[in-house]
Amino acid sequence: MKLGTVVSTFDGPNTTKFAFVVSDNAFGKVRKGQFVELEHENGKLIAVVRDIFRSNRYFERAESVAEYERAGFMSSHFPVDEWSYTIAETSIMGVYDGKALRRCSFPPSPGSDVNSVDESLLFNYLGFKKNGLCIGKLLNHDVDVRLGLSKLFQKHVAILAMSGAGKSYTVSVLLEELLSRSVEDGRIGVVVIDVHGEYSQMKHTALSDRITVYDASKIKVGTKNLSINMFPFYHSLSGPQKRVLGSALSTLKRAARLERKLFTVKDLALELSSLEDKNSAKTRDALLDHLESMRKMRMFGKVDDPSVSALVKPGHLSIIDMRNVDSEKKKQLIVAYYARRLFNAVKKGRIPPFLLVVEEAHNFASEKVRREDMLSKQEIEKIAREGRKFGASLCLISQRPVRLSTTALSQCNTHIIMRVTNPYDINHIGESSEGIDKHMLNSITSLKVGEALIVGEAVVQPIFVRVRRRKYDFVTDGVDLESLAREYERKSSARREDVEAFI
Repeated sequence: MKLGTVVSTFDGPNTTKFAFVVSDNAFGKVRKGQFVELEHENGKLIAVVRDIFRSNRYFERAESVAEYERAGFMSSHFPVDEWSYTIAETSIMGVYDGKALRRCSFPPSPGSDVNSVDESLLFNYLGFKKNGLCIGKLLNHDVDVRLGLSKLFQKHVAILAMSGAGKSYTVSVLLEELLSRSVEDGRIGVVVIDVHGEYSQMKHTALSDRITVYDASKIKVGTKNLSINMFPFYHSLSGPQKRVLGSALSTLKRAARLERKLFTVKDLALELSSLEDKNSAKTRDALLDHLESMRKMRMFGKVDDPSVSALVKPGHLSIIDMRNVDSEKKKQLIVAYYARRLFNAVKKGRIPPFLLVVEEAHNFASEKVRREDMLSKQEIEKIAREGRKFGASLCLISQRPVRLSTTALSQCNTHIIMRVTNPYDINHIGESSEGIDKHMLNSITSLKVGEALIVGEAVVQPIFVRVRRRKYDFVTDGVDLESLAREYERKSSARREDVEAFI
């Protein structure tokens, strides 16, 4: 369908942009962000509409309009509607020759017809895959956005948006796609760090046989698998304390290998208590105090529960539900420990390639906290830097990208950006997202719930997407404020009645 005609402007058309007058029959059918095409000597020239303007020469001079309006006969004496026209400004993406997109080296001619883009051509041009993950529809087009598994995840992905913009919903759509893949398409294991229990309800859908939910408050970490720098108090130890603790831990690990037996934090404390060196008494007592506080965390046992092999299976989703864990230190230890164990296991080929999804990632890899003060930050950054070589992928989700580790965020080669209004976050996104221009950055604040801008490795060029509806809908644990208030008063009233009845 013809949409309009290329026109000459002060600085165009050139090899990067052009403007066109929208045809009368296409009025209302051209939208900001829409792709268009026109014939070019080397193939199909593809462009995207950056902005749309309406103009009318009768209304160009304010003083004349004011004078005529006072007389009250502007519209009745002049055919003002006939002189209205619409101008669309575009940015040229390139010339598609049927195989690949080439740089535009010669501008389109004024007078050229601008047409609606062939949607099958658009599918190929944007690099979508038939067996890709269907995240939704291309905004302003009836084209499925199917992102290649490797392109999206191998070099990591970040999902950035303010609270309520649809981050968790988008993640659940991606999880549906991952769990629905066939063996031939390639299946990976998925582990989700679920801070607020938002994904646990997926267990009650038709995908339940491919989902396991682990209560983080019941997780056990095998003491024998801990290296000394994974102890929660490690960075507060002095040099002598580190040496004594390391020596005791090594002794128990050697005995465990030789005698094939396991040990606990209590056994480590007994090993330290047996030290007879009087010079080490003060060091020993300080370490025993630390170990006692560690024992009271009730998360260290003889073996890992769950094990790494149980967490990661092809085409399976493991959800670590942290809603019952109040301690931030404990949350960070769980993330740090399993991130390290998973990465080491995949490097040795003991588990399949996996995707680690981290909700509230800025709380586990904060830019403003030193790595030594946040164990989880070290491990997340390590996977971000080295994971792609071994099949360890990250999906970092954050509502405060400005607080997220720049090391981790810069290694995420694809960004899915939903509505953001905080100016500091917007500036940070603009600086960290390659390929995003001023027009796109300005559009982020006006995105509707469920709309997203995708930039980076997964797409040939930045695109706007409307996230599809979930195939397997489920009720999240989120409750509106009115319901919470009513429930509180109902329970308070019931308690008062019980007390009065007892008295």
